[in-house]
Amino acid sequence: MKVAIIPARGGSKRIPRKNIKEFCGKPMIAWSIEAALKSGCFDRVIVSTDDQEIADVAQQYGAQVPFMRPAELSDDYAGTIPVIKQAIEWLTENEQAPNLVCCLYATAPFVSAEDIQRGLGLLEQTDSAYAFTVTSYAFPIQRAIKITANDGIEMFVPEHFNTRSQDLEEAYHDAGQFYWGTAEAWISEKMIFGPDSAPVLLPRHRVQDIDTPEDWMRAEWLFKAMQ
Repeated sequence: MKVAIIPARGGSKRIPRKNIKEFCGKPMIAWSIEAALKSGCFDRVIVSTDDQEIADVAQQYGAQVPFMRPAELSDDYAGTIPVIKQAIEWLTENEQAPNLVCCLYATAPFVSAEDIQRGLGLLEQTDSAYAFTVTSYAFPIQRAIKITANDGIEMFVPEHFNTRSQDLEEAYHDAGQFYWGTAEAWISEKMIFGPDSAPVLLPRHRVQDIDTPEDWMRAEWLFKAMQ
């Protein structure tokens, strides 16, 4: 059984009620649910939440909420892997054990059904533990600088001051949309950023963290521009 699990706790601080706040005409979580359903990859699309209002909205848009997430996995420090592990264990003990599980973030309005399909294909074809979305940094990370305690400037890697940008190795970061994985990898809490993971490469313009009101505004501008 292939399952999408969308973590969506109720206690977001920087953007209150972020998971169900309206984004371009729909509750934010609706975009992830609809992409998952459209992909045709899943036997079930499940939302893991501790919040009844989020559960109601999720069900309205076609997701299932067969359990409420425990309080100990719903605070500011709850990690993604333990949340997905708990959901898999609940399904295994109470209904049917999944074999492939996709953690799909509730705040990923740029996620597409096609990329979810591509991630599943990579997971199966490469025999990886995980397949997840990544994108490239817009600027060489080897030439990054920091502001020191006395308001000066230092390079993180000073030896690359004179290295041409085109001669530096390209670097990538987690795009924060979804993580396909085997149930075994999630249950064993295997590290996602490792050699057993396959990258689902996304263009930079379809990647936007949404952690602050400024992020939210920028994401809406981008989203509307792409329609």
